[in-house]
Amino acid sequence: MDGPKTNVAVSELAFSLYQRPLHPELFDIYSRRHLKTEKYETILWATGCSHVVSVFSGDLCLTELISLPGQLLPKRGLIERFRFQGRKNHKCTLSRGLSYMTDFQVEKMSPNLYRKSHTDLERFARNRGMFVRFPKQSVEGLEPFSYIDFEARRDELHIHAFHAFPDQVTIIKTQSLVDFH
Repeated sequence: MDGPKTNVAVSELAFSLYQRPLHPELFDIYSRRHLKTEKYETILWATGCSHVVSVFSGDLCLTELISLPGQLLPKRGLIERFRFQGRKNHKCTLSRGLSYMTDFQVEKMSPNLYRKSHTDLERFARNRGMFVRFPKQSVEGLEPFSYIDFEARRDELHIHAFHAFPDQVTIIKTQSLVDFH
């Protein structure tokens, strides 16, 4: 498998929310994790400097993802799609008591602040969640990476994702909460 496309302009990436699962053949998956609780099941994929998170509860499915420009994705089940520009908040309630909230932001930084943030996130990620780095796309000693942290509670799923783009001194941060009430 080739390395991910990390030289894509962050502003061209899209955040999408589906009310259905998406097929793994649509993505290059560099790491995966499966969580199962009493109320729900979650599949996490690190797909380059992006991610796919699918949450299943009964016959409901909710999938959030970050996609590359021109990536072929189905139209069926699409709830929302946003470009990564600045900061965005979104909430929705699906049928039968499943609610979802997300907040994402694009942080373009000075080179010094970026280097510090990059190092801090990399250090923190050693002990939690999924951390995938892409050394072949390294820029001035900093590797693009995806870090997906999660907390599976009884009635809630918390996802915090960080995707680092050293060539653009930019980090995309998303945090999502799925509530099962």
